[in-house]
Amino acid sequence: MNILRKNPEEINIPRPPSGVIRFGEPMALHTTFKTGGPADIWVRPEGDCFPGYAAELFGFARREGVPVFVLGGGANLVVADRGIRGIVLDSGGWTGWEVKAGRETPEAAVRVRSGTAVDALAGALAEQGWSGLEFLAGMPGSVGGAVWMNARCREQSISDILIETEIIDMDGVSFDPLRVPCKDGDFSYKRSPFQGRNVLITEARFALKKGDPEELRRTLAALRLDRKANGQFRAPSAGSVFKNNRAFGKPTGMIIDELGLKGLSSGGASVASWHGNFIINTGHASAADIRALTETLIGKVHAALGLTLEPEILFVGDWGES
Repeated sequence: MNILRKNPEEINIPRPPSGVIRFGEPMALHTTFKTGGPADIWVRPEGDCFPGYAAELFGFARREGVPVFVLGGGANLVVADRGIRGIVLDSGGWTGWEVKAGRETPEAAVRVRSGTAVDALAGALAEQGWSGLEFLAGMPGSVGGAVWMNARCREQSISDILIETEIIDMDGVSFDPLRVPCKDGDFSYKRSPFQGRNVLITEARFALKKGDPEELRRTLAALRLDRKANGQFRAPSAGSVFKNNRAFGKPTGMIIDELGLKGLSSGGASVASWHGNFIINTGHASAADIRALTETLIGKVHAALGLTLEPEILFVGDWGES
């Protein structure tokens, strides 16, 4: 990656027709944990130029041997204190949706750009009387990230309503968009077929049903209030740190609570006093603090109960490991 050793003004990276490109951008500005070191190059295309520019950027990165990391809403990430080497492509400027409804049926489908915030989408559809995505109310993050993770809440997953996903295969021969139908068996609990692949999710299409706007508004308000009551927004965090495993017999947060681990800390990171499955940034946490506390919890639960917790947050970037 010799290109990254040059001065920023010497790097002939394609500029988006509209949007922002910065060098040494702190990733703490783009994650809900409010931690993370600098990205060598951070670029956020705005508007309709996004798919075409992304393809151009991937071609450049392939020629120069520079890695590209795709950033969604930053809601489930811990970026290393050293930052991210290469290019960070921020999808937050690629937003919007279109509903297509049948004339004689109460069903519809909505095609959504991947940078769209899931809470904003759920709210807008509810106002129009479309049901299906309200379980995402109050959830941070983007549509692309939610599909990638197969986001789940209230016993409902994204895959339950997903019809198809449009992707760009960053390792493919070309960078033309590909449509991938949602098939039985491709998704499972917080897993999608896109995990472990070098792809950019550009759009997703979801099934909707007609609903009563007033009833949907009440549902959304209750879900948002519940998230607030659970303390998800009291301090910078990523919400639940660990997946729930039904084989354990109880939620992970309850397991951590019953072992007396709420309040356990590492540097500026602490297990929330109000929820055993939340790690919070108390104000000065480093990414290393959060990772160390995550690993400590895994070790303590395994030592006490023989259970192995699986993180759902992702540790990305340059951790200085061989």
